[in-house]
Amino acid sequence: MSRRVVRQSKFRHVFGQAAKADQTYEDIRVSKVTWDSSFCAVNPKFLAIIVEAGGGGAFMVLALTKTGRVDKNHPLVTGHTAPVLDIDWCPHNDNVIASASDDTTVMVWQIPDYTPVRNITEPIITLEGHSKRVGIIAWHPTARNILLSAGGDNVIIIWNVGTGEALLNLDDLHPDVIHSVCWNSNGSLLATTCKDKTLRVIDPRKSQVVAERARPHEGARPLRAVFTADGKLLSTGFSRMSERQLALWDPNNFEEPVALQEMDTSNGVLLPFYDPDSSIVYLCGKGDSSIRYFEITDEAPFVHYLNTFSSKEPQRGMGFMPKRGLDVSKCEIARFYKLHERKCEPIIMTVPRKSDLFQDDLYPDTPGPEPALEADEWVSGQDAEPVLISLRDGYVPPKHRELRVTKRNILDVRPPSGPRRSQSASDAPLSQQHTVETLLEEIKALRERVQAQEQRITALENMLVELVDGTD
Repeated sequence: MSRRVVRQSKFRHVFGQAAKADQTYEDIRVSKVTWDSSFCAVNPKFLAIIVEAGGGGAFMVLALTKTGRVDKNHPLVTGHTAPVLDIDWCPHNDNVIASASDDTTVMVWQIPDYTPVRNITEPIITLEGHSKRVGIIAWHPTARNILLSAGGDNVIIIWNVGTGEALLNLDDLHPDVIHSVCWNSNGSLLATTCKDKTLRVIDPRKSQVVAERARPHEGARPLRAVFTADGKLLSTGFSRMSERQLALWDPNNFEEPVALQEMDTSNGVLLPFYDPDSSIVYLCGKGDSSIRYFEITDEAPFVHYLNTFSSKEPQRGMGFMPKRGLDVSKCEIARFYKLHERKCEPIIMTVPRKSDLFQDDLYPDTPGPEPALEADEWVSGQDAEPVLISLRDGYVPPKHRELRVTKRNILDVRPPSGPRRSQSASDAPLSQQHTVETLLEEIKALRERVQAQEQRITALENMLVELVDGTD
């Protein structure tokens, strides 16, 4: 007789638990916009939620520790003239968040560590380049200040937030509305899904599709796709009979899925949240009251159902905490922030262990807040894996770091042709490579000199007035 062998996995017993009532965030008017984004973004310092706002678009930013009832006059981040559709925290600076809106713009905001007294209305920079609503934004995982936006104009723009310029414009790769965009682990490729029912793998710097699969799911509802740690693709979609599906694909052989899981019949689009450290994918359907999770392995059947966390109330949106924001002392392997109609509720996923010691096997080194590349290095063709940190002693977020924007000079000042005269530092051409620090110091010194000259002019004018009055 053949005995059925139970599959060995440290994640066979992952338990989800909703936070206690005093750990939730109450009295938040979550946005009612009909858009399939998560409406929530979280990092080790802050929780951001898109909220209802009259006369424009707004989102709220709360310190993670500010649980309980939220003051109805709590300051908002307001600057968009139409509803905010997507928000995303910068992975390399916990105080910087980007927002995309129906007003065709993307704005990047600096959030202070203290709670501001009034609404934040001035973004660090506004990125204008789309002709229709911008519904998707995603920061580059390893390069500093690189931000992707995708709009209703079927265009993907990749920006350098540090200079405010559009680096790449992918405007002829999608014939219809883009439903989702995801970077791979080192930011060299994109996976996109589109209303034309095609899953594409794109090399953004070459502006070309390197692999594609038409109709990875037969149904008519929108698809979603994310990269796994080893470069495969996880897609969620619908069968012809409107059953929800999860499929695993190898982009080198797009003919047949590596694995296909059918779930239930429902209209809610499944939002996949993938954790590369544990290779678990969590599926959260909008309007569902459950989170299903699966482990992805190298052995058949490749996609293994683990469990389902169920609650009574449906979710309006979901935030997913980066690994460095988890409590390693409680063997927490994932934390979600579930949006209800009027509140946000943390949901904690743990793997129970008897020992109080640090569990190496649950917490491999994970991407930290330091970028591996500068923006111009990535554009020139370099790739680098994320800079990893250990969570052995827990993670302490760094203090407030400011994002500095240095807009490029539109008038490209080239040195004159012919024999060159020697130049002092003050009149060197602007096209020379300055560092941000030296430029700021030079501007400050010039401002001080101008201020001193203005004071001198004012003093001379006063003397002149006194002299004129004396002669009269």
